[in-house]
Amino acid sequence: METTNKKGKIFGIIIAVIVCVIAFLGLSATYVVHQKEYIAVRRFGKIISLAKEPGLYFKTPFIDDIQSISAQIVLYDIPKSDVITKDKKSMIADTYVIWKVVDPVKYIQTLNAIDARAEERIEASVYNATKNAISSMTQDEVIEARGEQLTKLISDEANSDMTGYGIEVVQAQIKALDLPDDNKQAVYERMISERNNIAASYTAQGDAEAQKIHNETDKEVAIVKANAEKDAAVLEAEGESAYMSTLSNAYDTTEKSEFYSYIRGLDAIKKSLVGDNKTLILDKNSELAKILYGNFN
Repeated sequence: METTNKKGKIFGIIIAVIVCVIAFLGLSATYVVHQKEYIAVRRFGKIISLAKEPGLYFKTPFIDDIQSISAQIVLYDIPKSDVITKDKKSMIADTYVIWKVVDPVKYIQTLNAIDARAEERIEASVYNATKNAISSMTQDEVIEARGEQLTKLISDEANSDMTGYGIEVVQAQIKALDLPDDNKQAVYERMISERNNIAASYTAQGDAEAQKIHNETDKEVAIVKANAEKDAAVLEAEGESAYMSTLSNAYDTTEKSEFYSYIRGLDAIKKSLVGDNKTLILDKNSELAKILYGNFN
């Protein structure tokens, strides 16, 4: 009886050991890939497979090793750096970069998948890209292009440089662009002076254009007035000619002519006797005296 019990215990232990070994082998032969993660399987240091999708995968126990690489987007704040513009002005650039691993194999081979090394390389690349972009512009151009244009220039160059490391530079942007304290006030005053000069230039151009329009208007008015006066003189001459022609036709006989002279004489007397002046001194041989004395003929 005791022998049977002893054999049963030994058998149970063997079964338990076998189960543990199988479980251990099962755990050693599988690995899990999570979201936002790459898993590289290495055999004797060489990458033999790469898992990019989440799930359960198998490997050779005790021979294959796995290496996890983050697929998440990383924000890295780059230290401030001094840069020189095209017109030899010093500026301070404060930049950040957003990056991620897109080629895990290159990332492992070049940087051994060490994020600190990656950020050192990214920092140098972004600094060079920032320096190149700003050195191609004057200080005023840098200030005007500090938005999308400058971001694109820096991001494109840095991304091109980091492609060989399996890294994508999603965005490299200058979050602050400042002037050194020793020349900040001088630059501000120069910029204000330049803006004032531009404004004065626009004002002068506007005044010159207004004067030009005024002169052209005066010239046109003078031409129109001269033409109008010319036309009026022609019309007046034509009217006078027509008037004289009418008079000539109306008083073309001696009787009519004398009657017209008589009427003209009465009008002259009427115009002379105005106001309190009722005295009229005439030569007895004048036409008016003849009219008054009834001796017109």
